[in-house]
Amino acid sequence: MTRGAPVPDTVTLHVPFRVLKRGGRKEMQLPDGAMPSRRTDNALVKALARAFRWKRMLESGEFATIFELAEREGIAPSYMTRVLRLTLLAPDIVDAILDGKQGPEVTLAQMLNSSTVEWMEQANNIG
Repeated sequence: MTRGAPVPDTVTLHVPFRVLKRGGRKEMQLPDGAMPSRRTDNALVKALARAFRWKRMLESGEFATIFELAEREGIAPSYMTRVLRLTLLAPDIVDAILDGKQGPEVTLAQMLNSSTVEWMEQANNIG
């Protein structure tokens, strides 16, 4: 076995990225052209699941009003109303969220504050 060049004790890697604060948490912003990994937003997925469950409960007649259901769930009716709006999202947006393919601008806070019901307008506002 022949000996080549000595191996250095330290190896330095330069990785171009920026750290951004979004909604109280830190995220890495990758350079242009880099493929981001799929990132499932668990809070957003959980809110979607709750919204569709609550919608089903209301539509089945299990609960007559949002107020009655909110009382049972132990949350404010105004919050429940905002979460229920998630059931009005375009199917492709819901699929992207569930697959972790939504953009970094799609957060639970942004989705709860959105009042857009038209699917084409939602797509324009999100990305």
